[in-house]
Amino acid sequence: MMFAIVGLFGCNDETAKEQLLEEQVMQLEQELETLKKQVAYYEEQQEIPEEIQPHRINLIDPNTSTVVKTLELKDFSYETDIETYIDEIETLAKELARGTETEKGYDQRMVLDRLGENGQVMKGRPMVILKESQLVEDILSASSTGGNIELPLEVRDSGYSEEDLQSLHEVVIGSYTTYFNAGDTGRSKNIELSAKAIHNTIVGNLDYFSFNVMVGPRTEETGYQPAPEIINAKRVMGIGGGICQTSSTLFNAIDQVPVTFVERHHHSLNVGYVPKGRDATVAYDSLDFRFQNTSGVPLLITTIYGKGYLTIEIRTSNEYEILLDAL
Repeated sequence: MMFAIVGLFGCNDETAKEQLLEEQVMQLEQELETLKKQVAYYEEQQEIPEEIQPHRINLIDPNTSTVVKTLELKDFSYETDIETYIDEIETLAKELARGTETEKGYDQRMVLDRLGENGQVMKGRPMVILKESQLVEDILSASSTGGNIELPLEVRDSGYSEEDLQSLHEVVIGSYTTYFNAGDTGRSKNIELSAKAIHNTIVGNLDYFSFNVMVGPRTEETGYQPAPEIINAKRVMGIGGGICQTSSTLFNAIDQVPVTFVERHHHSLNVGYVPKGRDATVAYDSLDFRFQNTSGVPLLITTIYGKGYLTIEIRTSNEYEILLDAL
């Protein structure tokens, strides 16, 4: 009898252990389930994973190391339409380069160097170009990660050397003369001032010449006077009337040299100082006369203003003339 009781208690111990183990397993399973729910809830509360989250891109001015524009890609079509997004970035790059009605762009036309009366160089300003296609490529590459992008600015100095300065005046390779009524004092003064503004301009190899940039605004403050000018096929009085004779004379002189014309416009009426179709009308901030020196050699523009006439000469060195003749 004693042994039976002991055996019974022994079985109860095993059963108790099994029950305890089962209870522990159930508790662990409940804890695991609770943990899974907590993880699921936590994941639901998280933001979009970093690798697909719209990012911020800072555009840096390399000259000042400052942020000039911040792009919040959530404000663009980055996540919804990649083709539209590319168009948006191309428009942004164009506006940064060329400017808008309210903001000036980074592109900057070259102000060419000139020779002073004593042969000293009067420095101008290099050309600055914001490389739009590279900026677009850089922004697209950074769109998935964000970060800082330095604006890809290219600075082009004039294409001549100091050694050229001593000899650029040696030979005339293009020349043209036009005539005007010296009694028209206002018009004569305007021709004189504009001719003086481009006198002794150094046009290096591959340089761009802009008449409006070199001459500047035609205002009473800068000395220009009222004189007849052609606007919309009518002759009217305007400050600076007559300077188109200077730009047209220059066109006919430089046309004797292998350059590339970038911009030229005709008057709405025929003018008497050059043959029909040989004019180059200009208006500040709208119509310009521009060319690029693709002759392969540096050039010097000289002007000779006299009573009733204007002569413009294109000069270079004897050595460079030989190179031009060989073309």
